[in-house]
Amino acid sequence: QVQLMESGGALAQAGDSLRTSCAASGDTECISEMGWYRRAPGKQREFVATITSGGSTNYAAPVKGRFTISRDNGKNMLYLQMNNLKPEDTAVYYCHVVPDLDSCPDLIGSEYWGQGTQVTVSE
Repeated sequence: QVQLMESGGALAQAGDSLRTSCAASGDTECISEMGWYRRAPGKQREFVATITSGGSTNYAAPVKGRFTISRDNGKNMLYLQMNNLKPEDTAVYYCHVVPDLDSCPDLIGSEYWGQGTQVTVSE
């Protein structure tokens, strides 16, 4: 099992920067890909960014060039640096982890989510 705890959400103004963090605990040796997703008011949860254990990244089009995902494997931390925030970035941001099934085959079919951290961007 992997437990995830996000932090860093806040109220910001358009153009501001914020950094959210996600602390992983438990079976952290089983972690493979990590990512951020978000759910805006009245909308479904959507993909924001992912990062592999080797550092390869992928971003959703609306955040590409403004957001940067990073991880510190030694500290079991995931980060999302958000620059030039826009009101449409307002959402609850969730940390997500997919296990490495080569290392932890017992976790097949598992995925893990944090409880979310609120980011609100005003005009």
